Amino acid sequence: MKKYFLLYAKGLAMGAADVVPGVSGGTIAFISGIYDELLRSIARVPEATLSLLQGRIKDAWQMANATFLLVLLCGIMTSILSFARLITYLMAQHPIPLWSFFFGLILVSTYVVGREIGRWNWTRVLSFVLGLAFAYWITVAAPMQWGSDLPTLFLAGAIAICAMILPGISGSFILLLLGLYSVVLGAVKELDLLVLAVFASGCLVGILSFARLLSWLLSRWRDLSLAFLTGLMLGSLNKVWPWKEVVSWRLDSKGEQVPLLESNLLPGQFADISGQDPQLLLAVVLAVGGIALVLGLEWLASRLSADSARDQ
Repeated sequence: MKKYFLLYAKGLAMGAADVVPGVSGGTIAFISGIYDELLRSIARVPEATLSLLQGRIKDAWQMANATFLLVLLCGIMTSILSFARLITYLMAQHPIPLWSFFFGLILVSTYVVGREIGRWNWTRVLSFVLGLAFAYWITVAAPMQWGSDLPTLFLAGAIAICAMILPGISGSFILLLLGLYSVVLGAVKELDLLVLAVFASGCLVGILSFARLLSWLLSRWRDLSLAFLTGLMLGSLNKVWPWKEVVSWRLDSKGEQVPLLESNLLPGQFADISGQDPQLLLAVVLAVGGIALVLGLEWLASRLSADSARDQ
């Protein structure tokens, strides 16, 4: 039961991260030690489905590692449904402490993932630079405005879920770039079952396709893939920098003004331009808290793995 409770807690953390534009649930999965198992389990779902259709229920359940996926998914969905309003409130009312916490979390996660690379050479460095450049480009890209019809929501779900399982690239931020973040978050808060069902169907198609590819890459070219993922995570820090100035605005689907483009500022510049308290001490404390949380999760995961190996 302790094992499943911890897995459920990891799902809660992944769900909370996925709600925030700029933070990836894949990052949480990686630093909590379940990333490879998650990809392998998802990649085997189509094969398990065939076994299920043939009446081999037990084989299908074991093949897909369904208990693992079900417990994790319950944690993710609980978190999304519970924290959607809280995260929206914190982003609007307390953005600096929130972004500072995630900045520290992603910064130390970059170190944790990069440490997994067995040997650095020019190909790993090139892969790292490509990941860094791609993530940075994503964070500075100007948002588009896709329609909110059902086929578009299906396609957006397929694209966003691929980002959600990549450490460093946020599915929520992809939705923000597509102009659909407020649509999907609004559907979560209002329990619009039709919109959620279509979006979830797109997510299912996208994740089943992409997880198999990513799992294959990690098994065949692990160091090269990890170098790219490390670059992704480091490049994404541009998005979660706590002190920002809004350069331009746009109207959302409700006709309200929301930031379109933002530029990063130093804390002193932020205070001079906005006239607001940069909350530097609180920001540092929460960033350190994010770092401590990641290191604590890593220590706990390694201890549980050692206990499991000893029991066997």
